[in-house]
Amino acid sequence: MSRILAIDFGLKRTGIAVTDPLRIIASGLTTVPTHEVPAFLEKYCAEESVECFVVGLPLYPDGNPAQIAAAADAFAERLRKLFPDKPVYRQDERYTSNEAKRIILQSGVKKQKRRDKALVDKIAAALILEQFMYENHWQV
Repeated sequence: MSRILAIDFGLKRTGIAVTDPLRIIASGLTTVPTHEVPAFLEKYCAEESVECFVVGLPLYPDGNPAQIAAAADAFAERLRKLFPDKPVYRQDERYTSNEAKRIILQSGVKKQKRRDKALVDKIAAALILEQFMYENHWQV
């Protein structure tokens, strides 16, 4: 089976998460400067079998698009052009950054590491991927 890769798009940094080949576990992979994401994904997809991408859909709590939504939409469209053979899905990412911060806090990580915004982005990407897998692939 192929992996599913999720992206927590940001203007500066982008968190990336991926499933294992059997799609049992969703794990944070890395955080990449946003301008380097296309090159990173091309290299990653050359080394690993990736079936599709899941890009976070930034929405406000009331369901309206967040300020960054237009940039995230443009990024998703760029992915579709770069990888025409791989579907690009969108997944509601409301509250994933707050949930990631809560997870980091509860994990007992030292204060210095909790300030690492890249860690938050990577975990948020994993949460986006988990939600997508829960809604579309995992039998519950």
